[in-house]
Amino acid sequence: MNTPGMDAPQKSPYSKAVLAIQATVSVTLARQRVPLSRIVDLVPGSMLTFDSHCDEPLILEVGGQGIAKGETVKIGDKFGLRIREILAQPSEH
Repeated sequence: MNTPGMDAPQKSPYSKAVLAIQATVSVTLARQRVPLSRIVDLVPGSMLTFDSHCDEPLILEVGGQGIAKGETVKIGDKFGLRIREILAQPSEH
């Protein structure tokens, strides 16, 4: 809501240009460290197990930094992420 006589701050052309930059976002289900020997032994049909429970929230990452947590939702034949929590600081997952 604007107060009469007070305009909302205008974004500079620089700010608009920065906000137009597209960033790659990722949704991470689970993460763990494993020895490379385990990775090079992977073949089709191999199984990796994770300590995370299948009902735990997914992490939305931008530039490798966790910015939000959410849950999967089905949208037609695609999936999406319903944001449930915005992380206060970048997480290290």
